Amino acid sequence: QVMLVESGGGAVQAGGSLRLSCAASGRTFSNYAAGWFRQAPGKEREFVAGISRSGVRIYYADSVKGRFTVSRGNAENTVDLQMNSLKPGDTAVYYCAAHREVSSVLSPATPDYWGQGTQVTVSS
Repeated sequence: QVMLVESGGGAVQAGGSLRLSCAASGRTFSNYAAGWFRQAPGKEREFVAGISRSGVRIYYADSVKGRFTVSRGNAENTVDLQMNSLKPGDTAVYYCAAHREVSSVLSPATPDYWGQGTQVTVSS
């Protein structure tokens, strides 16, 4: 079992930045790939970013490429999402997720573990 807890959400104006953090506990987190997803009101949950167990392979949704950066600290059992140049369309609840394989953190249907989510609100 892997427990995930997100933090760092909040309200920001368009063009601003936020840094989300996901703290993992339970099993050895370095054995798991991690992903970030988001869900806006009335919309389906969507993939944002994914990172492999070693941190070598990284993937982004087209909508966030060049603005968001995912990173992990295996010694600290954390995965972070740096979000820059935020837009109102980025407003959503952001979730951290984990699975042993990075291919399974690229879709909201397949991660084994989920955090509770953190709200990000971007105003124009």
